[in-house]
Amino acid sequence: MAGLAVAALTLSGCVTAFLPPKAAEPTSSSSSPATSDVAAELKPFYEQKLDWKTSGCADGFECATAKAPIDWDNPSDGELSLALVRHQATNGKPIGSLFMNPGGPGGSGYSLVADSLDFAVDKDLQENFDVVGFDPRGVGKSTPVTCLTDSEMDAYLYDVTPGKRGSDEWIAANEKAAKEFGDACAEETGKMLEFVDTQSAAKDLDMLRAAVGDKQLYYLGYSYGTFLGATYAELFPKNVGRLVLDGAIDPSTSNFEVVKEQAKGFESALQAYLEDCMTGKDCPFSGSVDSAMTEIKTLLDEVDANPIPGDDGRELSGNTLLTAIIYPLYQVDAWPYLSKMFDEVMQGGTDIAFQFADGYNGRSESGKYADNQTEAFNAINCLDYSYDDDKTKMADEAKQLEEAAPVIGEYMAYGDTFCANWPYQTRTERGEIHAKGAAPILVIGTTNDPATPYVWAQNLAEQLDKGQLITYKGEGHTGYNKGSDCVNQAVDQYLIDGTVPSKDPMCS
Repeated sequence: MAGLAVAALTLSGCVTAFLPPKAAEPTSSSSSPATSDVAAELKPFYEQKLDWKTSGCADGFECATAKAPIDWDNPSDGELSLALVRHQATNGKPIGSLFMNPGGPGGSGYSLVADSLDFAVDKDLQENFDVVGFDPRGVGKSTPVTCLTDSEMDAYLYDVTPGKRGSDEWIAANEKAAKEFGDACAEETGKMLEFVDTQSAAKDLDMLRAAVGDKQLYYLGYSYGTFLGATYAELFPKNVGRLVLDGAIDPSTSNFEVVKEQAKGFESALQAYLEDCMTGKDCPFSGSVDSAMTEIKTLLDEVDANPIPGDDGRELSGNTLLTAIIYPLYQVDAWPYLSKMFDEVMQGGTDIAFQFADGYNGRSESGKYADNQTEAFNAINCLDYSYDDDKTKMADEAKQLEEAAPVIGEYMAYGDTFCANWPYQTRTERGEIHAKGAAPILVIGTTNDPATPYVWAQNLAEQLDKGQLITYKGEGHTGYNKGSDCVNQAVDQYLIDGTVPSKDPMCS
C-alpha cells in the first residue's frame, strides 16, 4: 500500500554459515554499457551520456536526468524524463551502481537516497557502491502523473461518501469520483498515462543500468520495489547481477488476493500492537486483545456512521480513521503514538488521526501535497492488475474480506470500483516470475509484515529459479537496515562479495 516508513527498528540477530556460491560479477561503473543486444532504434536511449551535476542537489550528492521513450514499443512516439540522484562510493572504488526503489508504487527513490541515505542503506554499502536513487516514470521528479489540485485531492481523499457502505448509492458515488479522477489524470498527464506500468518501468531501469556504465544490475528494492525488481529479472535475466527484494510481493497474486492478504496482515499487526499495548501503563484499552479488537471495530463503525468534525473543516470518517490506524502499524516504534491517537479519537478528538492520515497521503499541515504519490500509486496499480466492478462479485469479496479480517476487512472492500473506471486497462496478465537464467536473487520476508505478508516472500523465493529466502522474525514492514545484524550481514555480503547464503538464516 505504501513504501517504507521512516524509523528503524532496534532488533538484532546473527548470520549462519555461508557457502562459496557467488552471484554474477557485474562489471564496475567504469565499463562500457552492454548494448550489443539492444535494437537499433533503442540505442540512442541506452547509449545516452548522463550529465551528473552537483548544483541543485543536496550536499554530497550528484543529480542527472535521463530520457526514455514513452512507449518502448514505439520509441519515436515521444519521450519522458527520469530523475536520478547519486551518492558516490566513499572508498572511491565503487563495485558498481546500486539502484534503489522504496516501494509504493509511487514512492520516490530520489528522495529515499537524497533525504535519508542512512535509512536506505548501511555504511558498508555506502562505502562500496555508488548509491543511485531514481524516480520511476510517472513519479515525483521524473515526468509525473498529474491529476488534481490540492483542494481536489482533499475532496477525493477526505470527503465523506454518501449512502450506506456497499449500497448502490455509495457504489455509484465512488464510481463517479473514480471516473472524475481518471479523466483529470488523462487530461493533465497526456499519453504517458497509458505507459506507467511496471514492465515499462523495468525497461527504463535496464536503460539506466547501461547509461551508468554497468553491464549487469545491482538493485535493492523494497515493497512494490520487489515487483519492479522481479519484473526486471524476468525481462532481462542475463543482465541480473545482484538483486535484493525486501518485503516481497507475490507477482502471481490477483488484486483481490493482495487486498485480502494485506487486510489479514494489518489485522495481525493490530493484534500484535494490542498485545504490546496492554503490557504498558498508557494503553487506552483494557481487558483482552479480543475485546479490544471489538472495541476498535465499534469505533470504526461509529465514526463511519457519524464522522467527527476536525478543526480545519474536514470530517474524520471510517476510511480516514483506517488510514490513520494503518500508518503507524508499519513500524513498531510508532505504536506508542497509535495509543495516543486511539485515546484522542475515543474522546472525540481528531488531531493525531488527521496527522497520521496526512502523513500516509503526503499532505502537509497547510494542505499542500508534497508529491504525487497518490496519483502515481493509482495510475501504476490500475495498469498492473485487472479489475472487475461487478456488484455481486464485489459484495461476495466484501464478505470474504470481513471473514478474513473482522475488524478492518469491511473498510478495504469495493476497491475495484476505482480502476475499473480508469481510462486505460492492463495489457499484461499477472503470473509467476521465474527469471530463468538469472543469477541468484535474495528475497527478504518479515514474519509479521502487515503490508507485504511473509507468505508472499516465501512464494516469490520459490518461484524464482534461483531465489534465496531470508526470513526476518519480527514486526513491521521490510527487514533490511532495521536493526537486525543477521539480515544486514546477509544482504551486505551478497551485494558486496556475491556470497549467497547456504540456507535461510532465519534472522531475528
